[in-house]
Amino acid sequence: VFSGGTKLRDPEPTRGALRAARLPSSRGAVFGLAGIEVAVGALALGLHSPLAAAGVAAMYLGFAGFVVFALLRNIPLQSCGCFGKSDTPPGWVHVAVNLSAVVAASVLALRGGADLLGVVDSQPAAGLPYLAFVALGAYLISLVLSHLPAGRPA
Repeated sequence: VFSGGTKLRDPEPTRGALRAARLPSSRGAVFGLAGIEVAVGALALGLHSPLAAAGVAAMYLGFAGFVVFALLRNIPLQSCGCFGKSDTPPGWVHVAVNLSAVVAASVLALRGGADLLGVVDSQPAAGLPYLAFVALGAYLISLVLSHLPAGRPA
């Protein structure tokens, strides 16, 4: 949802990545992709649905596939647009994180799991510590993806 939102706010980094890969890169194409990304993510967060989890898996598989395509063809990407900045080039770490998300979402699609509200509701302190750790994990992943490929300290 966050990544799709950054693409909606500033489509240019994603347009540049798509253009470098010689794929459709119009503003409309990026807005369409970002809208689907936000919708699939929101559905997965709000619904206890194997179909929504499968949608998340498919999105992450597509992202990983794009990055692998660009890396194997030596397509110079300044950014994939995930963070709304033009200086976060995707690399093999990005692929590994995306494929990890594919596995996690696929397990949920095939075996099921609780929806976010159900998980939060079952946590102590109204789920606030749980949500804080989820936010911390997401932030740490964003640091790894945005700083590690460029060799910058976090």
